[in-house]
Amino acid sequence: MGSRVAGSGSRVVVALLLSVGAVVLPASTAAGAAKASAPSATTGGVSHVMFSSAILNGSVDARGQTTAYAFQYGTTRAYGAQTPLAAAGNGTIAIKVSETVGGLQPDTVYHYRLIATSSAGTTKGGDRTFTTVKVPLSVQLVGAPNPVEFGNPFFVEGTLMGTGAANHEILLEANPFPYSGGFKSVGNPEVTNATGGFSFPFLGLNENAQLRVVTVGKPLVISPVVTENVAVRVSFHVRRTRRRGYVRLYGDVAPAEVGALVGFQLLRPGTSVNEGGTVVKVGTASVSSFSRIVRLRHRGLYRALIKVSNDGAHVSNYSPPILIR
Repeated sequence: MGSRVAGSGSRVVVALLLSVGAVVLPASTAAGAAKASAPSATTGGVSHVMFSSAILNGSVDARGQTTAYAFQYGTTRAYGAQTPLAAAGNGTIAIKVSETVGGLQPDTVYHYRLIATSSAGTTKGGDRTFTTVKVPLSVQLVGAPNPVEFGNPFFVEGTLMGTGAANHEILLEANPFPYSGGFKSVGNPEVTNATGGFSFPFLGLNENAQLRVVTVGKPLVISPVVTENVAVRVSFHVRRTRRRGYVRLYGDVAPAEVGALVGFQLLRPGTSVNEGGTVVKVGTASVSSFSRIVRLRHRGLYRALIKVSNDGAHVSNYSPPILIR
């Protein structure tokens, strides 16, 4: 009896081992294991496109493997640039991913695609394109010099900036004091250089004027208005008198500014000292004059300041300095 029972038990144990083995062996044998799949990468659309940046979008399915992703981009399908690798996790469903790219050129077509990589392989998404926006044209403008001395030439200089700024026709316009006649063209159009720069020579501005430049054709761009001031031109001279210790200081002012105040200044390092004054007297229609005998307390460099009344047509100015010994 005992031997039969023992034999029967042995057959039961063997049967159980065979039964367990039938279940366990396929899952634990490398040859039977399923091969891991490379991640999927789907190139999505683009958003927030500006003239120098954009946000690239897509989706990645890691398929259970630790996965990283990046966007490749450039002006051709060779790309040439890539965002830093970023983690996409190890999930088993697709997740949305995005990266911002910068340093782009305006009004330019860019190619891009999403790539995903893990130990199971690398997947490249499809190629897509977008176009960066144009930079709106704008203008910076200055008069050089400003103020300009009456009768002297000056330049209206500036830069046209934005997409299409190079080799673009622009026109200078002026609205002279009292600024009621409106802007009118001055001379012929100029063409901006390769960097959008321009320079208009201006001759014979007799009174303060508002200046601006406008683009020729489309798009129409009008610069901010710059006021170019015209400073009176002052000559200054000295003459000895018969009276000991006194000199005559005199000169001309153009255009005529009858009644303008005249101040005589002794120039010293870092400062000036007033040494009397007078007023501008009647001269001709285009030139007025001043003259004053003053006591010469100090020798040195002197200049005359013509303080123009607030008529709006011209601004005050200094004469060149003269040396009185």
